[in-house]
Amino acid sequence: MFRTAVRRSRARGRGAGVLALCATGAALLALAAPSAWAAPSGQGAPSAQAASARPTPQVYEPPAGAQAGSGHIAARRHTGPEIHRFLTWFYGTHGPDRVQREHFVSDLLKRKQAQHPERDVILCAQNTPLDIEVGPVTTAQSAGFGWATVTAYWADGTASTSTAYVALDSHPIELHDVVCAQ
Repeated sequence: MFRTAVRRSRARGRGAGVLALCATGAALLALAAPSAWAAPSGQGAPSAQAASARPTPQVYEPPAGAQAGSGHIAARRHTGPEIHRFLTWFYGTHGPDRVQREHFVSDLLKRKQAQHPERDVILCAQNTPLDIEVGPVTTAQSAGFGWATVTAYWADGTASTSTAYVALDSHPIELHDVVCAQ
């Protein structure tokens, strides 16, 4: 009888520990920033984000306390899949909108556009494409960049390509440069 009581007591103790752990997890989730709940690119934005004037493709924050070998805090670099999701979101089907161009394009590319107002340096064109595809991403840690081929399909049945570059350590992530194919 005594052994049975001890077993029941231990079982209740484990159950209480599990409940306490679940309650802690729920509390932390409730305190998380709403931006951390962002939907993956291509799946539409949550209704709370739809009202926002500034779209957010993903949350790209360095992990808290990330340490480099020397003990300094190291900025987290973007990965190939993150860059692909960003470029797919950024270009969409017909190219970036005004807000995306304002908030997710480097100053270098904005200056390049100002020097060539007669054409769109992001799309390498003067018109709006019917569709856009982003190819596989290559990253070069030593160079600090990731890039992908972007193919635009046009109404006349032709296609054009460009290479879109993203700096691996840009926070927030942004389109750094575009090189148009000849």
